[in-house]
Amino acid sequence: MAKLNDIVTWCNERVRIPEVADFPGAHNGLQFANRGEVRKIGAAVDAGLRPFEFAMERGIDFLIVHHGMFWDPFVPIAGTAYEKVRKLLEGDCAVYSAHLPLDLHPEIGNNVLLAKKIGLTPSGSFLPFEGNDVGVIATGPISRKELSKRLQEAFPGTFRALEFGASELEKVAILTGSGQSAVVHLRAAGVDTLITGEVKQNTFNIAQEQQLNVYLCGHYRTETFGVCALAGEVAERFGLPWEFIETECPL
Repeated sequence: MAKLNDIVTWCNERVRIPEVADFPGAHNGLQFANRGEVRKIGAAVDAGLRPFEFAMERGIDFLIVHHGMFWDPFVPIAGTAYEKVRKLLEGDCAVYSAHLPLDLHPEIGNNVLLAKKIGLTPSGSFLPFEGNDVGVIATGPISRKELSKRLQEAFPGTFRALEFGASELEKVAILTGSGQSAVVHLRAAGVDTLITGEVKQNTFNIAQEQQLNVYLCGHYRTETFGVCALAGEVAERFGLPWEFIETECPL
């Protein structure tokens, strides 16, 4: 057993919550408290009703998520909003959210861990946002064919490829989740290849026109790495068990 406040303080320092600006509504850090004691750590990509239900079934009372509870403007605690709160209260489960802090973290961030999973070396960053770069530049060298093969193996159910750029690659940009904002900045960053989760339809035309390679691996799938890494570290630090809550999201 560990104290909730001790775990929250440790997590805030580990992922640098005070230092990393995020989008409005992210509200990184502790989003929902419990009675103050933690026995089991959980990790999930989304703070949805089904992940909460799964967490309760598995005895999790501290759930780390990437997409938190409060993206939308405040709404009455009714309907699904009420069901979420009720479920957390019934299970005495705290919710801790880390969005951009867990994307760009240099050791346990989604971008860095995705790069390492496919055998690339993180060597730089790109795409500044409020004082921090949110994307990673990784180095090969690697052929487009080999990169595509590795990504298909890593993300078999969600992989898609738009291949209009170079066939031999020295550098690759990585931005997990939504990569739409990165596409038009690739050339300025000195790369023509992006690995991301999802983009909008017009990216197909941009990739053709600017001769880019864009690899889509699923928003959800590319953002499972960070929450698992943080949960594993918390569990080790405080001597607690942990578990990843899989929701089989195909998007």
